[in-house]
Amino acid sequence: MKSGDPRERVAVWDPLVRAGHWSLAACVAAAWLTREGWGRWHEWIGYAALLLIALRLGWAWAGPRYARFAQFVRGPGQTARYARLMLTGAAPRYLGHNPLGAWMILALLAMTTLASLSGWLYTTEAFWGDERVEDLHEALAIFLLALVALHVAGVIASSLRHRENLIGAMIHGRKRPAAPGDVP
Repeated sequence: MKSGDPRERVAVWDPLVRAGHWSLAACVAAAWLTREGWGRWHEWIGYAALLLIALRLGWAWAGPRYARFAQFVRGPGQTARYARLMLTGAAPRYLGHNPLGAWMILALLAMTTLASLSGWLYTTEAFWGDERVEDLHEALAIFLLALVALHVAGVIASSLRHRENLIGAMIHGRKRPAAPGDVP
């Protein structure tokens, strides 16, 4: 088999991780598109996002190896070292998520949770029409979009650096096996 042959691929991201990723991305996009004048649709999209996040958090402890946060979330020191290596073009390839990608996952999950909860808060009797909550919700949504842009940029940079289609891997779940110098 030649190098890069699809038969050499190994399963990394399971169907629940992949379906959850793309479903949550769809929720964020749909919430942005329905932000004006869609009322209940926008609210239900936020609730769907919260449900997906709850499922992902449960899967982070009960799922297979590469779904578990304990497998891919690294400490600040190791993450800073990886960031320095990434800037110099010397960062190692990770079979699962790299340290920066791991922290981005946590940031995206947290920001989506905060945006969704602030949207729900705005619908409660206590905060209905409260401009501060509305402004907070909008600011969180904008910050979430900024994180999404950074996430996409990181995926592209890592894909180019390691000559690997990470978007494809997040669709079919498979990557080429770890090679010497890679982190399994």
